[in-house]
Amino acid sequence: MAEKLGLVDDEYIPVGHYAGKVDAAAVLERLGPDAPQGKYVLITGINPTPLGEGKSTTAIGLSQALGAHLDRNVVCTARVPAMSTTFGIKGGAAGGGYAQIVPMDVFNLGLPDSHYASLATNLIAAQLDTRMYHESTQSDAALYRRLVPTVKGVRTFAPIMLKRLAKLGIDKTEPDELTPEEIRKFVRLDIDPHTISFMRVLDVNDRSLRKITINQSPTEKGRIREAEFAVTSASELCSAQVLCTSLGDLKEKIGNTVVAFSRSGDAVTVDDLGVTGAATLIMRDTVKPNLMQTIEGTPVLVSGSCFANISVGNSAVIADQVALKLVGNDGFVVTEAGFSEAIGAEKFFNIKCRVSGLQPSAVVLVATVRALKVHGGGPPVSPGRPLDDAYTSEALDLLEAGLTNLRDHIGNLTKYGVPVVVAINKFSTDTDAEVALVRDAAIAAGAVDAVCSEHHGKGGAGAVDLANAVIAATQEPSDFKHLYELDLPLKDKIEVIAREIYGADGVKYSTKATARLRDYERLGFGKLPVCIAKTQYAFSHRPADKGGKPSGYTFEISDVKSAIGAGFVVPIAGSVSLMPGLPTRPAIYDQDVYTGDDDTAGASNGMAIGDAIGLM
Repeated sequence: MAEKLGLVDDEYIPVGHYAGKVDAAAVLERLGPDAPQGKYVLITGINPTPLGEGKSTTAIGLSQALGAHLDRNVVCTARVPAMSTTFGIKGGAAGGGYAQIVPMDVFNLGLPDSHYASLATNLIAAQLDTRMYHESTQSDAALYRRLVPTVKGVRTFAPIMLKRLAKLGIDKTEPDELTPEEIRKFVRLDIDPHTISFMRVLDVNDRSLRKITINQSPTEKGRIREAEFAVTSASELCSAQVLCTSLGDLKEKIGNTVVAFSRSGDAVTVDDLGVTGAATLIMRDTVKPNLMQTIEGTPVLVSGSCFANISVGNSAVIADQVALKLVGNDGFVVTEAGFSEAIGAEKFFNIKCRVSGLQPSAVVLVATVRALKVHGGGPPVSPGRPLDDAYTSEALDLLEAGLTNLRDHIGNLTKYGVPVVVAINKFSTDTDAEVALVRDAAIAAGAVDAVCSEHHGKGGAGAVDLANAVIAATQEPSDFKHLYELDLPLKDKIEVIAREIYGADGVKYSTKATARLRDYERLGFGKLPVCIAKTQYAFSHRPADKGGKPSGYTFEISDVKSAIGAGFVVPIAGSVSLMPGLPTRPAIYDQDVYTGDDDTAGASNGMAIGDAIGLM
C-alpha cells in the first residue's frame, strides 16, 4: 500500500502486520504546497433507519470501483471506529460484504488513536480536579513554592507557565520578581465547580456513568460534586484532532480548550492547568493517519474519531490533505460524513472545509428504498427484528410518500454549489419499478445523476456505474460556498442552519442557552462556526418526525456548550446523550475469538479472521 501511494521509506511506520502510520507532515513537505490535488468526493446520506443505510460500504465500494476496476488513483479516508459503537447496537464500521476495510478486526479494534484521546482527556480531567483540591488546601505561598520549586538553588518557570503569566498581563520571567498579588493571580485558577464542562471519557457505552458523584473519599475533604462521563468520540480532543492541520496546531487547540470558568467569569483552559504539553505528547501520533486497505487492495487512510450527531462527524483534515496530494491531479479522494446530510455533510461544508481550505468536487447522497419507505410512514424497523413485508415487497405508494426526504436532502446539498449524485444502495428485494421511481425523483430534484450500486454483494464491480457517474460529476461546474459567514452572531448562524437545512420557521432558546450564548459572545467566541448537536433520524430536533422537513415548527435549543479549542460552539437541540447505553441485544453477542479449539466463527457473517475478533 505504501508503494502504491508513492510513499518513501521514512514516511511510513509499520504498526503490526496490517497497518502503518503515515508521516503526513513529511509527505506534505516533500510534495510541497504547489503539488496538484485530486478530486474530493463526499459521501453522505438521507436520514437513516436504526439499521444504517450503507454510507461506509458505499464509500469503500466506490473506492474499490475507482481503483481496482477503473484504474484511477484513489484513497478512501475513513474515521477510526469507536469501540462504543463496535460493541453497541451498530457493530463495527469496516463496511460489509465485498466492500470492506481489512482486516476488519484490526480496523475496528486495533488502531490506537481513540485510546490516546481517552488517556489525554482523562489526564486533563484528573489535573482539573486535583488543582481544585490543592487550591482549597494550600496558601498562595505554599502553592507557588510547589508549582515553581527551587532546584539546585534556582527557580524557573516552565514554558507553559510563561503563557499563563502573559495571559494575566504579568510581564516577568523571573519567579522571584513576582509581587504577592501577582503570585496570587498566578496560582489561583479559582474554578467555579458549577461551570465545569470538561468530562471524563470512556470508549464503552455505559449508561451508569451518565451522572455520577466524585470526590467521596475522606481524603478529598468534602469536595463532593456531580460529574458526567461521555463516550470518547464525543470528547473535544477528538474534534481537535479531526480539525487540526499539524502537530503544532493540535497542541494549540488542546491548550485553548476551555474546561471551566472562574468565579469571576474568566475562561479556564488546559493551558492554565499546565497539562497541554503532556496531553499533546500522548496524542502526538494521532496526526499520522493509519494506512490500511480495502478487500480489493485499494488504499485507505484512517484518522479521526468523532460522532456527527454530537460533534463534527468527519475524518481528519490531515488525512484528506495528504491523500489529495498523493493521488495527484487525475486521482480521487473519497471521504464520508457521519449520519445524514443535515448533520454530517452540513458540518463537513461549514466547519471542516472552512478549516482545511479544501473544496469538494462532488457529493454522493446514499439512499435506500427501505429507508425511504420508513420516511413514507412504513412500520418501525429495529435491529435484530425481521423486516415487515412492506420493506421486502413492492410498495410504490409508500415509497412515493417517503421521497420527500430524498428531495429535501438534495435541495439542501444544491445550496452549497456542488454537483450531487444519488447512490441507490440496492437490496435484492428492491424492484425495478421502485429503483426507477427513486432515480426519476432524484434527478427531478436537482441531482446530476442517480445510479444503483451493488457493492455489498459484488464489490467494486457492483459500483462501477456509480464510479463513472461520480467521475462525470467532478467534471461539472462547481461553485462551492459556505452556508453562512463567520462574522454573523452565533444566534444568526444557528438561525441560518435551522431555516435553510432543517426547514424550521424559527428558533426557540432556553434561558440557559440564551445566557451561554451571551457569555460566549462576551468572551470573544462569537466568530466561531456552530456545530449543532441533534438527532440524526429527522430534519427537526424531534426523532419521530419522519419524512421531509416538517412545516410550521420552531427548532428548539436547550443548551449550548463550548468547544473553543476544537474551534466551534455546540448548540444542543432537544435531548442528546453524550453517553449512549447498550441495547438489550448489543453486537457483543455476535463477537468472539476463534481459538482453533471450538467452532466459534467470530463474525456475524460466519467468517473468522486469523485468531482475532471479526466484526461486521
